[in-house]
Amino acid sequence: MGDASDFLLCMDRYHTFLVMEKGLGEKTIAAYSTDLIRFGRFVEKKKTVSISNIDTGMILEYLIHLRRRGLSARSRARHLVSLRGFFKFLTLEKIIEKNPAQEVDLPKIGLQLPEVLAVADVEALIDAPDRNQPEGLRDAAMLELLYGAGLRVSELIRLTMTGINLEAGFVRVLGKGSKERVVPVGRMALNAIQDYLDRSRPLLLKNRSSADLFVTRRGSAMTRQGFWNLVGRYGRLAKIKKKITPHSLRHAFATHLLEGGADLRAVQMMLGHADISTTQIYTHVAQRQLIEAHKKYHPRG
Repeated sequence: MGDASDFLLCMDRYHTFLVMEKGLGEKTIAAYSTDLIRFGRFVEKKKTVSISNIDTGMILEYLIHLRRRGLSARSRARHLVSLRGFFKFLTLEKIIEKNPAQEVDLPKIGLQLPEVLAVADVEALIDAPDRNQPEGLRDAAMLELLYGAGLRVSELIRLTMTGINLEAGFVRVLGKGSKERVVPVGRMALNAIQDYLDRSRPLLLKNRSSADLFVTRRGSAMTRQGFWNLVGRYGRLAKIKKKITPHSLRHAFATHLLEGGADLRAVQMMLGHADISTTQIYTHVAQRQLIEAHKKYHPRG
């Protein structure tokens, strides 16, 4: 392969692969495409370079070019991830022999560990809604499920009545890239949902029908912003000093499972992470207590 048109042809094939084979969402594919187009322009200026002789040195040169243009380490890392995926595809398709981006280390961006809620904080948050009120029963069920299944807030509010199986104890959710997954749900969350279905949802709907699992007094589905506001309010009621968002419960779900000895790949599947490296950040959180114990008790810690 020899010129800019070859690069565009390879990009087009890769785009088709991401859509048809990987099933990625539009936003993710658009981000990859933007990164690759930028790299393609960089290569095009070299004029004599073909896609088959792009080497590790050129990848490094490109990352230096991005740094000079003011891109942060995090942005440069994202570009490198995009290039790794693209060139891996080209090796699988036998278009090139070796992935030139594979040997390049990711720019150091610092590990940003999520601030994790303690189990006591989670319990206080879930206990904050007034379960004598229809909205309180609903909110408690949503909080229990968010923590009990590690859902994204978008997955939670899109749940339908057919998406939950109380007898078998699981929910069926539509995650990123429209990928469906089945997640087990614990007894406490199942009980809270059953309570909501029996004593709250009919009062909220007032003889109206809805396919949505969690509804408001208007009969419509709970909105993302509405639920964010509720979580913040219950965090204040529970007197939790840490900043609370719906994602706090997803972080807590993953971390508490790993601290309890759960397998990383099992947690990956429950979270709906396409790449296990995304899940591995939680192992760093779970290992903090081991590090602290080592420093405290080891003679040379």
